Amino acid sequence: MKTMQWSISLLAMLVILVVGGATWATNASQPFIANQTITTTVTTTLTSTMAITSPVTNTLVITRASGTQSVGDLNGFKMMKVERGMTEIGKGCVECHKDTSPGIVNDWRSSRHGNVGVSCIDCHQVEADAPTATQHETFKGTDVFISGLVSPGTCSRCHPQEAEQFTKSGHVRAYTQLVPKPEMQALMHKYEGQNHPELNDTSNQTGCMQCHGEEIKLGADKRPLPETWPNAGMGNVYPDGSVGNCVACHTRHRFSIAEARKPNSCASCHLGPDHPDIEIFESSKHGHLFLTSGNEWKWDSAPDAWEPVDYRGPTCATCHMSGIGKLNTTHDISDRLYWNLWAEESKPRGSNDPMSPLRGDAVPGREKMVTVCAACHSKLHTDGFFNQADKAVRLYNEAYYQPAKKMRDDLKAKKLLKDNPWNDEFQQTFYFLWHHEGRRARQGALMAGPDWAHWHGFFELQQDLYKLQDLYQKRISAGKIEE
Repeated sequence: MKTMQWSISLLAMLVILVVGGATWATNASQPFIANQTITTTVTTTLTSTMAITSPVTNTLVITRASGTQSVGDLNGFKMMKVERGMTEIGKGCVECHKDTSPGIVNDWRSSRHGNVGVSCIDCHQVEADAPTATQHETFKGTDVFISGLVSPGTCSRCHPQEAEQFTKSGHVRAYTQLVPKPEMQALMHKYEGQNHPELNDTSNQTGCMQCHGEEIKLGADKRPLPETWPNAGMGNVYPDGSVGNCVACHTRHRFSIAEARKPNSCASCHLGPDHPDIEIFESSKHGHLFLTSGNEWKWDSAPDAWEPVDYRGPTCATCHMSGIGKLNTTHDISDRLYWNLWAEESKPRGSNDPMSPLRGDAVPGREKMVTVCAACHSKLHTDGFFNQADKAVRLYNEAYYQPAKKMRDDLKAKKLLKDNPWNDEFQQTFYFLWHHEGRRARQGALMAGPDWAHWHGFFELQQDLYKLQDLYQKRISAGKIEE
């Protein structure tokens, strides 16, 4: 168990007196003599929205430097420390798991949770009638039930604001909006899975759901089935009905704010030919600063206190989530956006529906992003940047996507498209135009990655368009699909 020490000051006393929403109390008239150590034991009860309480014993140790005063007198303290306690159940979990799974315990000991005495049982204990409730062998015959799965609903008991913001963001629909769609099911099972009688869902289990998430199903033993878990997907639907996956960014069991602020956290999903956001970032001037001096930056400042004095350039979290200037922190990653840059055609955002691809509010969103930029850039610089980038989005929409869609719709109406889109050169090229090259051009422009906007974006887009035009003319002229 980690012990924390402070230099004695009024602020330090206030920090100790109120910790984690629990009030500490002690006998203010207890006498001190020089160099005497007084130990005061305080029992704190942590409560949650569940009908579970966790009494915790915390020890306050104070050493007096000189004189005979009371605990309430802040003068003359030599040393004060708090030894944070845990429940007996919590201690038992740690004692056992430090041998059976030391990596978990070592991570927890280094975490903020470990620092304040939030232990395994505080997150893993559930009600007896919870869908994932099981009993560890050490709890047989007791009323203590646990769940190996810890859902966002559990995290929301202590982090309600973050959870509420997340439910309004584009991340919340990562699974529900995409994976259940018929065309995605066909791609995964019929085409990628080749309708294999046993293995047709493999590309989903090893690919799609690891970023998008899955509806987690349970077996008869109330444990998750291997077809749906483990996965690191952002949009998981848990058996308790909550949606999300906090550990996708704050990996267990350290749950680090510093980790989530680094671009590597986002790179697990935002990479590759269809949305190379980490590659775009690393090739930008922002990425240049991170790669050359990021090891010198301060990553663990408190929320709403992480400002440019702590870093030289922004990361993904800085622009999309962090408190900066007059902006507060947010877990709604759609809040500061003007365009939807991943859809077939980019449109300004303007919906309050989290399930809408246009979730957000374009003009206020852009104003918030400009506020982020203003921490390091002049108005002239920022206005010029968005003027350039917005033109790139319009060029893609008007000169590439719209003409390509018109040709595709015409061929579809004339029944000149194959039933299998992945064995049809026109449909394949159309898909690459918007899903790969088109995204790279738009996202490269808005995130200051010129090589991605140009060579991997518009240069390849014009090749796609010429191919589509050629195929379109051949099919229209012949009245049939080429052999």
